[in-house]
Amino acid sequence: METTTATLTKWIIDPMHSQIGFKVKHLMFTNVRGIFDEYDANIHTVGNDFTTVRINVRINTASINTSDERRDEHLRSADFFDVENFSEMTFTSTSYEKTKKNGNYSLFGDLTIKGITKRIRLEMESGGIIKDPWGNEKAVFNITGRISRRDWGLNWNAALEAGGVLVSEDVWINCEVQLTRDTETK
Repeated sequence: METTTATLTKWIIDPMHSQIGFKVKHLMFTNVRGIFDEYDANIHTVGNDFTTVRINVRINTASINTSDERRDEHLRSADFFDVENFSEMTFTSTSYEKTKKNGNYSLFGDLTIKGITKRIRLEMESGGIIKDPWGNEKAVFNITGRISRRDWGLNWNAALEAGGVLVSEDVWINCEVQLTRDTETK
């Protein structure tokens, strides 16, 4: 019986071409968008097979950026992320499955915010693996999903006079990720 050794490939997030973002409804209708400016990840696959991917992402919660400093300070407070006590949120993948649509996948994993861990499902659209003009291997993904912020104790809200609430319970995750194959793992 012949045995083979699989090669582990390390991928690095290209911060110049990636964004970890989200949006929430404000006043029941308009969207407020934000990003996290500081994050890091350990991403490994067996060869170039992303169905074997193992992802561990750490996001600095204090790096939240919604283009409004007063709102960002409120989001950093105990009403939301409580960055003094919980300086980071994490995501650890548990499984990755191809869907019926070519190039699309479901990514399952554990999201931890404020010390609370919940299993989530994210949808990933793959742009494939390509070489850039400088010979670097790149893998590109669009990652989306929806979570309820209340599941992680992000409960603050305000009632509106006409009915409804100021901030939606649902948060839509939207990440554009470009990975570069680590040249040390060929």
